[in-house]
Amino acid sequence: MSEPYVRHVQLLGFEKRFSPSQHYVYMFMVKWQDLTEKLVYRKYTDIYEFHKELKEKFPIESGDIKKEHRTIPHLPAPKWFDGLRSTENRQVTLADYCSSLLNLPPKISRCPHVLNFFKVRPDDVNPTASSNGRKPETFLLKTDNTKKNVSDITGPIILQSYRAIADYAKNTKTELSVKAGDVVDVVEKNENGWWFCQMTNKRGWVPGAYLEPLDSPDESEEQDPNYEGELHVTTQDYSGELEDELSIQQGETVEVIHKLLDGWWVVRRGSKNGYFPAMYLQKSGDAPVAGNKTKNLPPRRRTISNANSIHTQKRKEISQETYRRNSKKYLKQRQSTIDAVKSLTIEEQNENENKAKAQPAIPPRPSKELILDKCSEHTKNKIQTVN
Repeated sequence: MSEPYVRHVQLLGFEKRFSPSQHYVYMFMVKWQDLTEKLVYRKYTDIYEFHKELKEKFPIESGDIKKEHRTIPHLPAPKWFDGLRSTENRQVTLADYCSSLLNLPPKISRCPHVLNFFKVRPDDVNPTASSNGRKPETFLLKTDNTKKNVSDITGPIILQSYRAIADYAKNTKTELSVKAGDVVDVVEKNENGWWFCQMTNKRGWVPGAYLEPLDSPDESEEQDPNYEGELHVTTQDYSGELEDELSIQQGETVEVIHKLLDGWWVVRRGSKNGYFPAMYLQKSGDAPVAGNKTKNLPPRRRTISNANSIHTQKRKEISQETYRRNSKKYLKQRQSTIDAVKSLTIEEQNENENKAKAQPAIPPRPSKELILDKCSEHTKNKIQTVN
């Protein structure tokens, strides 16, 4: 019987856990030589400690003797505090690290140190439960069409549970009807405001505006506004129906300054700000995307009537006046920076011109008689001897 070894390691995403304190763990699907697949969870600090010990066991391949002999991939050291953003941004690095690690010669990729690290541990099967009953929050890694899709990988995936705050009746076969108080598991959060959910044996799309976390959100799920703006192009005409929405034609360029989970983003066009459906936006420079999974625009949060939240603290909403004020403030700062750069450039040009003008003119070459007149007697005798 052949010795066990790891065929493949797939990073699925990460979990936010709350016991014994808030921390993040990465989820790996490990495929072994007998084609069995096991789900394991590892903290980044554990992964880095494993990496350091691996380098100690193989000093030549780690480049400790000669840097040019290094074959073990690099891995950045952990930060003092890992938040949601840094944990998310590190996923690509970890996926590349695991791929490079398993492509090393067998003496490294199949050594006991590597095998023991990826073996299932008791905490992988029975993680410590939170004292306040909070369930872990799962964030799946986004994959593109060139990579293996997460849905193709077998194994238990823990999904985040949400509660419906109002009744929603489906309008198409691909949607899912929910009643206020229903609990659903979210499989995918689409930026266009439609979330793919499952409830018992039913699956379908539900507007994200109708859902709220079961646990009181101690940190906002939505990104903070980015008043620098991200350039997007409108893919369809839209005529605003509410006073805070913008009417924009297809093909226009706007700046997205706040991406909201209900699929209605705050955009800036010139000096005007307003809501616009994310479904009709495409990032500038990206290739056209195929048709949307659902044709209807999702409802906005503020349009939901009879909404009943289980949380005493309501979601924080930014007013349009705040968006306008901060946009004007940012645009003014940006213009000041542009003007300062232009002014500095003009000053540098003037300074270069002044330097060019201040350079002394090249004196005329003296005549042969003048040179001989200035020479010493010894030099004159030498010249006469040559002649």
